[in-house]
Amino acid sequence: MTRNLIPGVLAMAAIVLASNILVQFLFGSWLTWGAFTYPLAFLVTDLMNRFYGPAAARRVVLAGFAVGLVCSVVGTQIMGEFGPLVTLRIALGSGVAFLVAQLVDVAIFDRLRAGSWWRAPLASTLVGASLDTALFFSIAFSAGLAWIEPANDVSWANEALPMLGFGPVAPLWVSLAVADWSVKLGLALLALVPFRLIIQRFHPAEV
Repeated sequence: MTRNLIPGVLAMAAIVLASNILVQFLFGSWLTWGAFTYPLAFLVTDLMNRFYGPAAARRVVLAGFAVGLVCSVVGTQIMGEFGPLVTLRIALGSGVAFLVAQLVDVAIFDRLRAGSWWRAPLASTLVGASLDTALFFSIAFSAGLAWIEPANDVSWANEALPMLGFGPVAPLWVSLAVADWSVKLGLALLALVPFRLIIQRFHPAEV
């Protein structure tokens, strides 16, 4: 079983590492490049869940969490223009969001695994991705949680602006969260294609 988990662990580690690097680079006004790689973590989790069950999927999630933790620790030691690249709030938000979202994904997938092939990966990813976005952006940037790291000035993220540049006025971090969430939902739908192809290749009886 342990040997079977190696591809999933390596894939999850690569996605988490790439996302932690790419999140430093902007894509337009509301996104970073990391927004396009991180959602693939849900695909890895769902494939491991389908092939080897929820216990194996949780092990892969914990491996990804460990890699993310290392990335956060390293990031706190790298100084950017405005201070450390990774603040305590960002590190906490990232870790909590990843762990909660992925474990909820595993649980939902397992409950729905007996249904149509697409229902478990789609439902689990949609719920997990939504939780991930809500938890990360709230913990990392909400003014209401400033007590987590009082010395960290997040006033820039709470500037009142039209949502996504044209909607109702809201804190900037809300626009960032909505853009991130939209990408995750879109990729959740697109990920059904590789999910089905991989299942067809290795477990054709299940689709």
